[in-house]
Amino acid sequence: MNLDRRRFAQSLSGVLGAIVTGSRPGAAPQAPAPSSPARAEARLSPTKVTRIRVFYPPNYNANGPQAFPQSNMVVLVDTDAGITGIGQGGSPDTVRNVARSVIGKNAFDTEMIWQAVFMDGFYSPGKERLHALGAIDLALWDIKGKALNVPLYQLFGGKAREHIELYATSGLPMGLVPPDEAAAMGLKERAAATMKAGYRVYRVDGGILPSTGRAGGAPAGGSTAQGRGTGAPAAGAPGGPGGGGGRGGSIFDSRSRIRQIIQAVEQIREGAGPDGNWMIDLHQKFDFHEAVEVCRLMEPYRPFCVEDPVREEQFRTQIPKLRLLTTVPLAPGEEWGTRAEFSPLVEQRDIDFARASLPNVGGITEMLKIMAVCDTHKVGIVPHFTGPIATAGHMHTMMAFPGQVLMEYNQGERPVPYMPEFLECRNGKVWPNDRPGLGVSVDEKQLKFIEEMTEGVPGVTHRRLDGSLTHW
Repeated sequence: MNLDRRRFAQSLSGVLGAIVTGSRPGAAPQAPAPSSPARAEARLSPTKVTRIRVFYPPNYNANGPQAFPQSNMVVLVDTDAGITGIGQGGSPDTVRNVARSVIGKNAFDTEMIWQAVFMDGFYSPGKERLHALGAIDLALWDIKGKALNVPLYQLFGGKAREHIELYATSGLPMGLVPPDEAAAMGLKERAAATMKAGYRVYRVDGGILPSTGRAGGAPAGGSTAQGRGTGAPAAGAPGGPGGGGGRGGSIFDSRSRIRQIIQAVEQIREGAGPDGNWMIDLHQKFDFHEAVEVCRLMEPYRPFCVEDPVREEQFRTQIPKLRLLTTVPLAPGEEWGTRAEFSPLVEQRDIDFARASLPNVGGITEMLKIMAVCDTHKVGIVPHFTGPIATAGHMHTMMAFPGQVLMEYNQGERPVPYMPEFLECRNGKVWPNDRPGLGVSVDEKQLKFIEEMTEGVPGVTHRRLDGSLTHW
């Protein structure tokens, strides 16, 4: 065999050079890496928060249940780059308190801002101040997504699913059937209609009564209501939506109610079918021994989950015991704040779903950490309903969460009047979009301006030698 040594040497030199540079022999030459100035230009330039504005949405009741802890107040965060972030939550006074630690900071430093707000006060935020922090944090993440021109779920790892499964607070989603037709439906029919519409779960709460089988499906001693499933008192009636729900002096017979719940869930299971899903929110109505009884009696009907079976202040001590006494999936926590409140229950796998919600937990910055804890221990997340802007935050975070997800959602396919851009809901599911940031917009003309904040105040939080923040 004749060997051209010069050609071989040239070929070997090319191969060795390719190995060193990481390129394939014969491949087209790679473009040189950008210079340091070019790389610097590609970075996000510091963008200072200049103003925070708060608005009430239409029909907002500042002294109603919307104010605390389920506020849907709109919070707009303006920057010197001309980018405005949209958030939702808090109240004027709590947002004002939080804003002093945010204005003047780089909007992209979401973690540092979160830590400063948490530590700048005399004591750590309670749930009301945490709600305001969550509203501003939502807006800061919206700014970041808009600056990068990407939907937020891309910043959280991209899509781990193609859509978000839903359930409605009212059981039968509002607007699914005409009101007169809904009033004539029993639990079985309502559950069946919800499954047919593509919703993952039919939901009721601990105030449910079984259908009687009489015309209209009305329960004994009451009328049907969309808000809590058949068997709940009608809106405005004692114990019904707007009528107290047990807060206005109505009587709740917990012993009798256990029997009625089991009769009701038998009807729901029949309507949902053997592979359909239903869930129940016990709303902390029962003491421990009663919660054990009702959970064990529900086991044959296989609920998707049971929410808040005992009192919130007793979750840490009583839920681990309840976990050992029943097989129903447990989903506590719609009133929780940061991960510190429930991480022991997640780590010990005493719960199956965490009801972590925005902005309640303190915003997206904290939700991402909750997602990491839950994913580590394979605990699902079932966010509670919230305002429409924060609901968009649920979509983005839950799209990126690799564990099981179910979202409480009451808007259905109806538009939000003051939001020209919102989420897409069809077939009982929420679908992602490619708009940057949260992917929503608001029409300020339809909002009531309340106040604005423009002055930041240096916080008392210290910096360690390594640059991290610590309490004053």
